[in-house]
Amino acid sequence: MATETLEVEDLKFGRVKVMRWSGFHFLQSPNRAMEIIRVEVIQPVGRYRKFQPLWLAWLGQTMPALEDLWHKYLRRFTLEHWYRFAKQRLYWTQPQLGSTQAAERWSHLMPLLTWQLWLARVACIDSPLPWQSNQDKLSPGRVAQAFPIILAAIGTPAQPPKTRGKSPGRAQGHQPPLRPRYPTVKKHAPKKAKSQESLNKASSTAA
Repeated sequence: MATETLEVEDLKFGRVKVMRWSGFHFLQSPNRAMEIIRVEVIQPVGRYRKFQPLWLAWLGQTMPALEDLWHKYLRRFTLEHWYRFAKQRLYWTQPQLGSTQAAERWSHLMPLLTWQLWLARVACIDSPLPWQSNQDKLSPGRVAQAFPIILAAIGTPAQPPKTRGKSPGRAQGHQPPLRPRYPTVKKHAPKKAKSQESLNKASSTAA
């Protein structure tokens, strides 16, 4: 029996029924409890719209209200678009950094860059490429495309670089450590080892 049941009216989907079960866990983590949530649209908006029940699992210390939980899950589509934007336009995965700390610092810059582009959209002049159409409300990608105009206008707060002169270089006999190597992560399913039965079948077919 469900621990909690809730029915709400949603303007986009219609009448939604949300159910929660407590006290469940994964097979290999019996000490980590989780909540099971089932979201079902019982009276959809529109005549021909049908939705399959949505099953969710919650792991955390403070669980949000059921009315807000499934709405938060729907925001994943926006996050997926942002991940693609960060990889393709902000070059999130482009640099080959040599340490975990450097990769984390670079990742922390991605939300800051996104907010900077979002706040600069009101002061930005659209600069479309020849094959692009004009936009009234600029997307973050179009703001990044026209951002050099803003940089040329406001300049930089940094001081001009000073000449270093002749560098003494490394100390004699200094040997810098080699860059650590990490195993390659392969994103495909491993090949299954052939069983003895399949090997016998292949040998009999060849004979």
